[in-house]
Amino acid sequence: MDISLTQTKTTNSLLFFVVQQVRAAIFPLFIFFILGITLIIDLPILARYDWLLLFCVAMQFFMVKTNLESVDELKVITVFHFIGLVMEIFKVNMGSWSYPEEGIFKVFNVPLFSGFMYASVASYLCQFWRIFDVRLIQWPSLKIAVPLAAMIYLNFFMHHYIWDFRWILFGAVAVVFFRAKLSFRIRQSLIQIPIIAYFFLIGLLIWIGENIATLLGAWHYPNQSNGWELVHIGKISSWLLLVIVSFLIVANLKVVKDRIKS
Repeated sequence: MDISLTQTKTTNSLLFFVVQQVRAAIFPLFIFFILGITLIIDLPILARYDWLLLFCVAMQFFMVKTNLESVDELKVITVFHFIGLVMEIFKVNMGSWSYPEEGIFKVFNVPLFSGFMYASVASYLCQFWRIFDVRLIQWPSLKIAVPLAAMIYLNFFMHHYIWDFRWILFGAVAVVFFRAKLSFRIRQSLIQIPIIAYFFLIGLLIWIGENIATLLGAWHYPNQSNGWELVHIGKISSWLLLVIVSFLIVANLKVVKDRIKS
């Protein structure tokens, strides 16, 4: 009886965790949904990329209006939209990937909806933080974490001109966050995992999402110009670095906000 009861509780907790994760990922899932719908249905008047932008803006408005996201979280997400759009413009014009479809709302060959794909990662992190009552354990000083995040972000640009420092940056991450843990709550249970493991898991999920997005025609890599192919597994390292930047921005803003409150 005790074993059966334990198994039932474990199953219920796992189901609760999955449901809450889906809730936290509502914005990314919405983007996949509209990518699929606009691929199947040819909407009138505007180009597909333009409709995607309007849908994303409407979804963002809906989430704030219904308190699914707070105004403070919207500010964080807006920062990510800007950071993502800047990187998209640079990468697209360096030939890393392309947005082949037409659209009115394109800047330097990049559709404006693309910024929402980065913003959706920030949205997930903010939702996850709130829903699971996230706490940081042995979090490094802002004086270390902020410059590290800046160096990771700059490397996405600099490696086109000089050596790619990503493996040095991975080493720096391992040293800086070696003891850091993420604590979150599933009902009455308190779970702790190494923050580096969390970075890897989210990076892997984004790589899976990237394969879905390219399959749905959101953008194309050069090797996908003649038909869809699996995104190179090496891209996981890029997404892992981006997740680290994303998490550091959200986490440090949360830390600063908590300090102001106290």
